[in-house]
Amino acid sequence: MCSSPSMPGFLRVMLVVLCAVFIFPNLTHAEHERVTRHYKFNIKMQNVTRLCKTKSIVTVNGQFPGPRIIAREGDRLVIKVVNHVQHNVTIHWHGIRQVRSGWADGPAYITQCPIQRGQSYVYNFTVVGQRGTLWWHAHISWLRTTLYGAIVILPKRHEAYPFAKPFKEVPIILGEWWNADTEAVINQATKTGLAPNLSDAHTINGLPGLLSNCSAKETFKLKVKPGKTYLLRLINAALNDEMFFSIANHTLTVVEVDAVYVKPFASNIVLITPGQTTNVLLKTKPTPPNSRFAVAARPYATGPAAFDNATTTALLEYNHPAPSLSNTNNLPLFRPPLPKFNDTVFAAKFNNRVRSLNTKRFPAKVPRTVDRRFFFTVGLGISKCSKNEACQGPNNTRVAAAVNNVSFVMPNTALLQAHFFNKSKGVYSTDFPANPPVKFNYTGTPPRNIMVSSGTKVVVLKFNESVELVLQDTSIIGAESHPLHLHGFNFFIVGQGNGNFDPKKDPKNFNLVDPAERNTAGVPSGGWLALRFLADNPGVWFMHCHLEVHTSWGLKMAWIVQDGKRRNQKLPPPPSDLPKC
Repeated sequence: MCSSPSMPGFLRVMLVVLCAVFIFPNLTHAEHERVTRHYKFNIKMQNVTRLCKTKSIVTVNGQFPGPRIIAREGDRLVIKVVNHVQHNVTIHWHGIRQVRSGWADGPAYITQCPIQRGQSYVYNFTVVGQRGTLWWHAHISWLRTTLYGAIVILPKRHEAYPFAKPFKEVPIILGEWWNADTEAVINQATKTGLAPNLSDAHTINGLPGLLSNCSAKETFKLKVKPGKTYLLRLINAALNDEMFFSIANHTLTVVEVDAVYVKPFASNIVLITPGQTTNVLLKTKPTPPNSRFAVAARPYATGPAAFDNATTTALLEYNHPAPSLSNTNNLPLFRPPLPKFNDTVFAAKFNNRVRSLNTKRFPAKVPRTVDRRFFFTVGLGISKCSKNEACQGPNNTRVAAAVNNVSFVMPNTALLQAHFFNKSKGVYSTDFPANPPVKFNYTGTPPRNIMVSSGTKVVVLKFNESVELVLQDTSIIGAESHPLHLHGFNFFIVGQGNGNFDPKKDPKNFNLVDPAERNTAGVPSGGWLALRFLADNPGVWFMHCHLEVHTSWGLKMAWIVQDGKRRNQKLPPPPSDLPKC
C-alpha cells in the first residue's frame, strides 16, 4: 500500500511520489526525456570556391553543407528560419513524419507559401517514433543545390542501438556542384523546354575530391583509428543522380535506411538515391596499414539523357603512431571498383537485400488488408508550349513528366491552406486518376500520342485507410529509374519487379513479413514498385520524383488525408506566423 490515512501528511506525499517513480518509471522517465531543441537558420549568401571558381551561394548561417540538427526520439524541434536573400525560401525536414504538424513540412505551395525576403517562419514539430539519419533541404525551385544538411535522431536516453555502439559517428553527404547559378540553369531550361545543363562535379560533404579539376585541397578526409567501428550516416543530397558509394578495401554493413533499422547485411557497395539516407558500419583494420583508401561515389543512371558521370572522392586515412608515417600523402592510394553506370542488376539485388528488422521492439507494421488500390504510371512525355513561348522541342513542345499522364501544375496558394479552410475552388481538384487514363504496353512500344495533360489534381483519402500503390515506370521517351518520395509517411515496399506489373500474378509474391520501410524508393528502370502505407496522418502530403529535373517537369502529385473523428486525429489550425502568398 502506497499511503495510509494515519500517516503524517509530509510522509504520505513523499511515499506517493516514490510509488509513482517505481510503479510508473516509463512515464516519469518519458516526461524527463522530452526536450525542446531550438535552432536558428539565417538564410544568407556566402562566397564559396570550388573547382577554382568562386561564386555566391545560398546557405544557412554561411555554412555549406548546412548545420547539423541533433535530437533524440521524442524531442520537439523549434527552428526559426529567417530569409535574408532575394529568393523565396522554404525548408523541408525530409523523412520527418510530421504527425499532425503538416504546417511544418515545408514544400512550397503544398503546405505553406514561401518565406519571402525579410520574413521568418518558425517550424515547430516533434520527432515521433523515429531514430536514425534524415536530412533537411530547401523545397522550392533548385535551391536545395546548396541548402541542405543532416538530421541526426539519437535513440531515447538509456536506449541502445540494435547493434554494437560505434566508436564514432560521421555524416557523409553526397551532393552536386554547378559552377553556374542553378536558378539561372533551371530558368533557362524552363524557357527552352529542354533539359537543364549538367552539374560540373559531385561532392562529398561539399567537396569535389581528388579527381576533380583544381580540387586536391578540396577533399574530405575521414580520419580513423585501427580496430574501431564507425557509423557512417550516408545522405544523398544530389539533385539529379542516384549514386553508388564504396570505400576501397573495406566492407560496409548496412544497419538502417531512412531512419528505420534493417536486418544488417554486408556490402562493398551501397546504392543510394536522392532523398535516401543509409547508415552503415565501417570496421577499420586491426593495425594501421601503410596506405590510404579512396572513398568514392559516382552516378547510377538508366535514362536516355546525358548525365554528370564524374566520380567524387574523399580519403580514408588511418592515424599512424609512427612519426615517419605521419605524412600520409606519400602512402599508396587504393581505389574501390564501382558498378557500371547503368548496372540495373546490381541495383535490383541491393534493394532486395534491404529488409525491416521486424523484431518485438521494432516491428514492421505492414498493412495486411487494403482499403484503396492505386496504379500510377511515372515517366516522361511532351507538352505543347503556348504561342508566347519559344520552346525548342518539335512543333513548339517541351519535355514534360507526369504521373498517370497528369503533369502537376503548382498552385499559387498552398494546398494545405485551401484544404483546411475549405477553399479548394480554383486551387485544386480531387479527380486525380486512380489508374492510367489509357492502357498500353508501359515498358514496350510507346503509344503514338505521347502528349501529357496538366492540372493541379489530388487524391483524397479517409483517415486510417490502408493504401496499396503500384508505381509503374514507362518507356515513352526512355525507361528510367525514378526515386519517389512521399511526405508525411513511411511506406513498405511489398514488391518490385521488371516489365509490366501483373495484377494477377505479382501480388502472390508480395513480402508482407519484413519488407523495407522507407520514405523514398527508386521505381526500377523498366519495372514497377508496390507500396503499402496507412493514411493515419491528416493533412496534405506531396509525392514527387526526387530527381529535381523531373519534379520541375511535373512528376509530382499530392494526397489529402481527411481528419479522423477523434481530437488527436485532426490537423490543428495553422500557426500565426505562417507565410502568406
